[in-house]
Amino acid sequence: MDSTTSTGEIAFDSPFFRIYKDGRVDRFRGTETVPPSLDPKTGVQSKDVRFSSDPDLSVRLFLPASSDPARKLPLLVYFHGGAFCIESPFSPIYTTHLNTLASAAGVAAVSVHYRWAPEHPLPAAYDDAWAAVRWVAAHPLGKRGAEAESWLRDRTDFDRVFLAGDSAGANIAHHVAARAGVEGLPGLSIVGVALVHPFFRNDGPDKLMEFIFPSSSGATDPRMNPAYDPNLGRMAGQRAVVFVAEKDHLRERGRSYYEALKRSGWKGVVEIVETEGRGHVFHLSKPGCDQAAELVKKFASFLNQESGARQRL
Repeated sequence: MDSTTSTGEIAFDSPFFRIYKDGRVDRFRGTETVPPSLDPKTGVQSKDVRFSSDPDLSVRLFLPASSDPARKLPLLVYFHGGAFCIESPFSPIYTTHLNTLASAAGVAAVSVHYRWAPEHPLPAAYDDAWAAVRWVAAHPLGKRGAEAESWLRDRTDFDRVFLAGDSAGANIAHHVAARAGVEGLPGLSIVGVALVHPFFRNDGPDKLMEFIFPSSSGATDPRMNPAYDPNLGRMAGQRAVVFVAEKDHLRERGRSYYEALKRSGWKGVVEIVETEGRGHVFHLSKPGCDQAAELVKKFASFLNQESGARQRL
């Protein structure tokens, strides 16, 4: 496209979006949505709940089929990927993934919507994610009253809470766990954190991050590079798993995070799982492949491991 046509001059171009000098944004992908439903393949039900009007934020809840409706389920709070600027809990790929994961692990799930950059530069996504987990945490504290969401109030075990995400969403999941460890999160016991093909900055330049996170200090910002976080060892949870893929351009950043967490003095147990021959978030683009099934199996196993002392924040 000619940047000098009547459509306006281009202010910034990326693989995910183009922003014009008049403020318009064109996204190239990651905007498709599907409604919540009863998934015929897995038997998982989903529904959308708006938890904030200002800013306008929602979550998609997932509840697996159960032979014992009285049994409370572990709770997975999930943050989607998409470079902080595309995709949502309502995307087909994330609806499919959470249906599959909720069914395989037998967990209830909250898939969190956060505002997109560049219209809402970071740290907006971090703020929205924190608001979402605080909304979840208000349920066991009885603060929601008549507005309490029944799937959370009646069906979930707030002593078995996991934070997870992929790519940029893994970055957000880490940020929430790190903040919960420092500030506390009354009402929730965070057992574990699962990061799938996480995005973190390395010491090199990153034009996209510099554009969508203008207030960041750059490659040494602890939110972008946890190795520089003096409080990394205080992260909430007792277990963590980092999934990496052999052909993922972010593979070494996931490995660096794993090593940094081990060095930090964190008292939990961290493991790393690598998939050979696959690239970034392959399990979302090719959910039917054998290696995607194996990733989901290992993820589900992580969510179902018994932990020792649980950490109520």
